[in-house]
Amino acid sequence: MVVAPPDNDVLWARALHYRHKDGTPALTGVSVEVREGEILAVTGPRGSGKTTLLQSLAGLLPTQQGEVWFNSVPVHTMSPAARERLRRDRFGWIDPAPVLVPELNAWENTALPLMLRGVARGRAKATAQEWLDRLDVGASARKRPCALRRSEQQRVAVARALAAGPTVLFADEPTAALHRADRAQVLRTLTTAARSHGITVVLATTDPETTALADRTLALLDGRRVTTVHLPPPPSAAATEGAACSLSV
Repeated sequence: MVVAPPDNDVLWARALHYRHKDGTPALTGVSVEVREGEILAVTGPRGSGKTTLLQSLAGLLPTQQGEVWFNSVPVHTMSPAARERLRRDRFGWIDPAPVLVPELNAWENTALPLMLRGVARGRAKATAQEWLDRLDVGASARKRPCALRRSEQQRVAVARALAAGPTVLFADEPTAALHRADRAQVLRTLTTAARSHGITVVLATTDPETTALADRTLALLDGRRVTTVHLPPPPSAAATEGAACSLSV
C-alpha cells in the first residue's frame, strides 16, 4: 500500500538506497522529511552521502530503491522529462564551485532560468540585477565569469538560484569556495531570502557556522542517518582567483 507523505512536508523521502557504479553504497535506508519554509542542514564528513541525498531529493539521481515525494507528488515515478521540468520550474541548485555559462555575463547567467521559463528579457534582467546587488556583485553585472574572482562567480551562482524563486533550494556546500567574510555575507543573504520568500532550503555542509543557521540538522555517516556526528574543524578557506578573461567585455 502506497502511503502519501504528510501535507505539511514539502519534501519527503523513505528508505532511500543508492549505490555508485562500482557497487559502493552511498545511501542505506535514509528517510527524511522537510517541512515547508524550513532550512535543513545535512551534515557529515566527506563521503557520508550528503551530495547523493541532495541529488536524490532534487531528482538529479533516479531512485534505485525507496521513495521521494514533492508536495505529495511521487518524484520517484516521474519520467526523466518530468523530473527535468520539476527541477527547472520548482527547484534551485547551488554547487560547491560556481558553474556558470562562460559566454554569458553575470546578469545573463543570473537571469537564464527565468528566461528559460519564458519571462520577458527586461523583467528577467531587473530581477537578476536586484539579486546581484543584494550579493554585492551588482557592479559586475556586465562582466563574463572569467573576468570575476572565484568568490564573485559563486555569488553570481547563488543569485541565479535565488532569482528563479524556487520552492526548494538545494545548496551543496554553497560557501566552500569563499573566504570567511564572504561566506558570512552570502549565508546571511541566503537565509534571509529563504525566510522572507518562503523558500525551503536543504543544504549540505561541514561548516558549524552554516549549520547554526539551520532550523534543523540531519546527520549522515557512511550513508546512514545517525543521531550526531563529530566533525573536525574545517580548514581555512582559500578562494582561487579566476583566470584572466581573453574576451572583450
